[in-house]
Formats: sequence, C-alpha cells, structure tokens
Amino acid sequence: MEKVDTNWLQQIDALKEVPTDQLQWFLDNSDCYVLQEGEFLFRSGDPVTGTHIIVNGKIRIYFQQNKGAREIGFFDPGDITGYLPFSRGKVSGAFGQVVEAAQVITFPREKMREMNLHHFELTQALVHVMTSRVREFTQIEQQNEKMMALGKLSAGLAHELNNPAAAIVRGSASLRSHLQLLPDTFKKVICIRMDDIQVDAINKKMFQALDKKERPVLSLMEKTDLEDALTDWLDQKEIHKSMELAENFAEFNFSVADLQEIEQEAGIYSLEPVLEWMSNVLVTEKMVLDIQEASHRISELVNSVKNFTHMDRAGDKQYADIHSGLRNTLNMLNYKLKKGNIEVVENFDLSLPEVKAMVGELNQVWTNLIDNAIDAMEPNGKGKLEIRTEKSGEFVKVTIIDDGTGIPPEMISRVFEPFFTTKDMGKGTGLGLDVVLRIVNQHNGVVKCRSVAGKTEFEVCFLIHG
Repeated sequence: MEKVDTNWLQQIDALKEVPTDQLQWFLDNSDCYVLQEGEFLFRSGDPVTGTHIIVNGKIRIYFQQNKGAREIGFFDPGDITGYLPFSRGKVSGAFGQVVEAAQVITFPREKMREMNLHHFELTQALVHVMTSRVREFTQIEQQNEKMMALGKLSAGLAHELNNPAAAIVRGSASLRSHLQLLPDTFKKVICIRMDDIQVDAINKKMFQALDKKERPVLSLMEKTDLEDALTDWLDQKEIHKSMELAENFAEFNFSVADLQEIEQEAGIYSLEPVLEWMSNVLVTEKMVLDIQEASHRISELVNSVKNFTHMDRAGDKQYADIHSGLRNTLNMLNYKLKKGNIEVVENFDLSLPEVKAMVGELNQVWTNLIDNAIDAMEPNGKGKLEIRTEKSGEFVKVTIIDDGTGIPPEMISRVFEPFFTTKDMGKGTGLGLDVVLRIVNQHNGVVKCRSVAGKTEFEVCFLIHG
C-alpha cells in the first residue's frame, strides 16, 4: 500500500489549509485498506460508514434505475466522498464499485461529532467538500434533465414541422405542374362565345363556391355518392374527363343542380370548356389553400416555441396569462399526445386574472408534469389528460390529471426526491419533479401529488401576484 501521511493529505486542494496536527488526528482515527476490482466501497441502501478518501485506483459511481445502471461519474485519487460534516444522509443513494484496485482511507462516522467539536479547520474543509460535491452533481443532473427535455421537445417539434413543410413542398410542386397544363384550357376558353350576362352568372356561381368559408363536411359515403351523381350527369353530356371533373366539383360541394344552372348559362356547346376552366380555378384555389394552411401551421409552431421559451421577455416575474403557457406546452408536446392516442380535456377558468410569474420557468413545470402523465398512460395505448385551472383565494390552482398506471403508495412520498424515478433507463433522470418543486417554491407555492391505480393528480398552487 502507498504510504499516506499529513504531507500526502495536504496535496489535496480541499485539505491544504488544514493544520498538520488535525490531519494527523484524522489519520490516527482512520482505517486504510485496499479494495479489489469488482468490490464495492458502498452500495445503495447501505448505512454510510464514514468519510472516504481515495488514495489510488478508480471507483465508478452509478444509480440503479429499474433494470439498468445509470453512471454518474468516477472517484479518482484525492477525491473525498461518503459521510461529511452536518450531512443528513444516513444511507447511501448510489453504488460505488471499484474498477481499478483502490486504496481507501475511511474516517468512521462515530468520530464525526468529536471532529466537529475540536477540529474546526478540518470540519470546515470537509463541509466545503460536501457543498461543492452537491453543487457539481446537481449541475450535472440538471443539465442532463434539460438535455433530455430538449431532446423530447426537439423530436416532437421536428415531426410537427416536417408534416406542414412536406405539404408545402408537395403543394408547390403540384401547383407548378397544374399551371403548366393551363395553356390547353386557355385555348378552349378563348374560343367561347358568351355575352357579359352569361359570363357574370358563371363567375358568380364559381366565386360563391370559393367564398364559402365553411363548406359542409361530407362523410366518405356522401362524397362518393355526390361524385357518382356528378360523373353520371357529365357522362350524359359527353364531357371528357368526367370522373376528374366530378371529383374537383364535389370537393367544393357542387351539386348536379349547380351544373345544370351552368349549362343554362353557357349552352351545350360551351359547357365543356367552361367546366374545365372552372375546375382548374377550383383546383388552383385548393392547392393555394393547402399551402397557406401548412404555412400557417409552421408559423403557429414557431410562435409556440417563442412563447414557450419566453425568449423575448426578461428573466424576472411578469404578468401573463397562465392558459397561454399551458396551451403552448400542449402544442409543443402535440406529437407525443397524438402518438399516445391521448384525449386532452381543458377545464379552464378563463376568468382567471393574469399571474405574476417567471412564465418560462412555469412552462418547465407544465412540460415535466404533462410529459410524465403521457409516459404514465403509454402502457395503456391510450389515455385521457385533464388540465383544470381555478382560483383559490389569492392563489391560482392548476391540476393535471391522467388515467395512467398510477404511482405505488410506497413511492408517493419520494416522487419529489432528487434522482428518484420510476421510469426506465434513458427516459428520466429523476430530476423532473425536483425541478418542478424548486420552481413552484420560487413562486411561493406548493405542489401536491395524489395517486391511485388509474388516476394521478398533480396540483400546483401559487400566488396570483407572485
């Protein structure tokens, strides 16, 4: 074994200012031993035995998460871990397994009180180690949580943007091809001989169809029957491309009676070019509307991202509509909701006043709670997500309810603990609800969880005026 004395200990940054006599007392009261590869310095759930200093070797630190292990780092020579002054932890929450034979010094927990009373500088140094370790672990895990949340939102957003973007590409290509076919139609139209009254009547008929903001939605059977009726009539009139024309006119709810009115105005000899011209105009209109709708969807999604992240606002508390944040969050998670076959019920009290809050932070709360609810309903292949808002005195209360698998009674008290999770490996870090709790506390609020099989409620209350 490597010889360890006060000079060696003072090479550790955390202990370099500790007086030599205190370090010697620490060594005199510690055990020094070697662990072989595969052995454990500590196991999750075991009592914490004392303060450990790694002299040499390497120890892997990981959490047991359902059926897998989630690695969080390594302890190398000079690292200090285990029980530290004023720590409230009595059992280990992780595993420390040796990956390279390690020499370890362990200061027994039973001696900690004596150290606190009589060795101030040593105690102070170890307290500093504890606060630094907590800060480092928290930063790492918070970053992991943010990256996982960003990955989920990015995947959903990419999918949501892909659909309208692909629709625009297809629509613009179809429109271009369609417009290239118009010269033949134009040649036929230019040969039509009709007076102004006839032209106005046909124009009126067509633009009445185009101006209808909400056309009756036909069932598949009703639309098929209408197309068949139009095709039969067009065939009787010996109109070419009768099925194609019938399909286009049916899209805009033209009836046989409508085509008969057009025939009365155009006459039998001009009927075919007039119908072809009208059909081309209708098809062009539909393509433009499809492109417009897809563009609007992209604009909505971009706006949702902007509002969700609150990127155009300062980081302090501001008054804002709580429902806007909830709806933006639902919009961001829409892909996951659709994929999970989940019905969303919005029981919103729209008379609620604006709340003073850090809206971007609150959106993280809604994201974590709704995302957890979706995951809980996944095993069922479907689900119902209810979001309820209401006023409760000087507070606004938001309740998120799912009909998923529920949380076992023995785990309810632990759901807000850092690093605790019931999800499979790669689906959660155990910090989502810890983040929720911290943000709600920042808003002088409370968050509660109630769960039975088939129903889980998370209730968030915070002050309206922050």
